[in-house]
Amino acid sequence: MDMTMQRNINADLMRWMHAGSRKPLIIRGARQVGKTYTVKEFGKNNFINCVVLDFERDRSVHSVFQKDLKPDKIVQELEIYTESRIVPGKTLLFFDEIQACERALMSLRYFYEEMPGLHVLAAGSLLEFAMDFISFPVGRVTFEWMRPMTFKEFLQAAGKEILAENIPGMFEEKSVPHVAHQAIMEQLRAYCIVGGMPQAVQAFIATGSLTEVKKIHDDILQSYVQSLVKYNAKAHIESLEYVMTTVPAQVGSQIKYTHLDRDRRIEVTKTSLKILEKALLVHVIHSTHASGLPLGAGAHAKIFKPLFLDIGLMQHICGLDPKESLSAADLTGIYRGAIAEQFVGQELLAAGGSENNKLYYWSRLKKGSSAEVDFVIARNGKIIPIEVKSGSAGRMRSLHVFFAENPHVEKGYVLSSTTHERQVVDKCLFLPLYLGWG
Repeated sequence: MDMTMQRNINADLMRWMHAGSRKPLIIRGARQVGKTYTVKEFGKNNFINCVVLDFERDRSVHSVFQKDLKPDKIVQELEIYTESRIVPGKTLLFFDEIQACERALMSLRYFYEEMPGLHVLAAGSLLEFAMDFISFPVGRVTFEWMRPMTFKEFLQAAGKEILAENIPGMFEEKSVPHVAHQAIMEQLRAYCIVGGMPQAVQAFIATGSLTEVKKIHDDILQSYVQSLVKYNAKAHIESLEYVMTTVPAQVGSQIKYTHLDRDRRIEVTKTSLKILEKALLVHVIHSTHASGLPLGAGAHAKIFKPLFLDIGLMQHICGLDPKESLSAADLTGIYRGAIAEQFVGQELLAAGGSENNKLYYWSRLKKGSSAEVDFVIARNGKIIPIEVKSGSAGRMRSLHVFFAENPHVEKGYVLSSTTHERQVVDKCLFLPLYLGWG
């Protein structure tokens, strides 16, 4: 990438760098969300030097870890291998695609125990698969999550810092000026098409061409299938491709495995969805009764709806007309409201989700009296329901049912693209759609 892209994770990396008691850090995230670029920029800007090892591209470096896992010996051999000094406090040692080398992953515990002064940072895009069969150094490492660029990161990359500064958090007591709201909505419509994959964002900012963005989306999706088959022997390639192209059309809808692929056995489809979930391409949102915290304690394992990795990739797979998003006065009305729900879910996940980087929703499945609230999160010990709607207070039946069944919940949020002011109706606070983040 030629242009500098500021990512929210930079603040977390700075805290980790200056921490008195520091463990090796692993950044987890799907492929091509910007992990490698971000770490290299962080190393370049904050250390004397950054030594990068890519365990997927350079298989020969694996031999350094096949003998002794003592950090001093590993560092000595890596200095010879890379022809670079590795000095605690001055060097960032970056293990990229660490899931490709089991011994390198195991070595992290010894760096923590025997060489804590050396900044060791690792990244892995398919780490969840490796964790199934690798002895993981639990308690000896710390984690950070990295996801596609958020809407505010998109604005900052596009040189719209002033607009980004005018977007307060959902829980801040601030309103958005009308003139800012109009400009923000114009950018949001573009973001819903381009999405937050850094390569697509860079191409759009540089060229303004949605055709170029489409090509990049195609390339990214093809690379996902290839990498998943490579790293997972259980992958049924035809089922995997089919499920990956049907999940985006199911965003916002409670699904069954037969909805994803009617032509294959449920076990095959279930395995394909699990692979996509472990690769962080799909986030499964489970229904919870929300009667108390933690929300996960009341979650239903078999009642769920999907969220895709990225809104731009989602629109691309669904074959939606970009002109519809660019001209829409109300984004919540496009594609059964799924575009707006994907946006809010993606922003909430980027802000940390609810518990353990997960999201939940609430549903009541009663014949003739069903109800559903799009998201339920926990914040500061309180349960918060979130609806993504067109903004009419009269259409909040599900939220009212939720409050009736959960009287302990004090407040709910309704996110809409048709309002820019904070409006309170009963226990519901109406906010602009783009405030759907922590």
